[in-house]
Amino acid sequence: MRLKDKSIIVTGSGGGIGEGIAKRLAAEGASVIVNDINTAQGEKVVAEIIKAGGTASFFWADVTKTAEVKALVAAAVQRYGKLDVMVNNAGWTHRNQPALETTEEEFDRCYAINVKSIYLSTIHATPVFRAQGGGGFINIASTAGVRPRPGLTWYNGSKGAVITTSKSLAAELGPDNIRVNCINPVFNPDTALSTQFAGGTVTGPEGEARRAKFLASIPLGRFSTALDVANAALYLASDEAAFISGVCIEVDGARCV
Repeated sequence: MRLKDKSIIVTGSGGGIGEGIAKRLAAEGASVIVNDINTAQGEKVVAEIIKAGGTASFFWADVTKTAEVKALVAAAVQRYGKLDVMVNNAGWTHRNQPALETTEEEFDRCYAINVKSIYLSTIHATPVFRAQGGGGFINIASTAGVRPRPGLTWYNGSKGAVITTSKSLAAELGPDNIRVNCINPVFNPDTALSTQFAGGTVTGPEGEARRAKFLASIPLGRFSTALDVANAALYLASDEAAFISGVCIEVDGARCV
């Protein structure tokens, strides 16, 4: 049990990659707070973790609201006695479209969920980590933040901000024994945002062409899965990564373009 006795929050874990991370960490002994704005989905994930023999509980919170993120952190401490790791997975994207067609509302939402959430988790979890003598953040960014493509400009920029911010925080918070790392997944057609990323359906005959275009850029010949990302999170959350901070693990099958 690589995470035995660790208390971990996973934001946006009512489905997709976040669900995969929450289940993988719980399977390795972590007590997990499943956070989402979809209560039914979040509670379903918790029930499945408990059925599998793990420890988890649900906490509703909007990660763009400071009072709610503060309450989320406090819940982990209250329920499990401490907070060891905060996985900032909650994310959103505007539709794949020309940069000039993205509305101001879409831009604001993208940066609120993808970037402001990192700010708020840092503001509220860091004092807890300092009081405990250490802790860690794992921020889910994207290959879009290092190898951007046309059509997702503002999303690409938000993930680039997550990567740079994580590296800066790692340097700043290191003296407090607080580690900050990133994971950069590649396109996964099975997530709730895949249609937005692709600019249209990724299922059926129409979607096959879109899937093939993405797949052609991945030398390992397949898309990423939630488990691929979860395994990277497991390593970064574990004591095996005690001297790893300020890195971005690219879970992308060597995506080259």
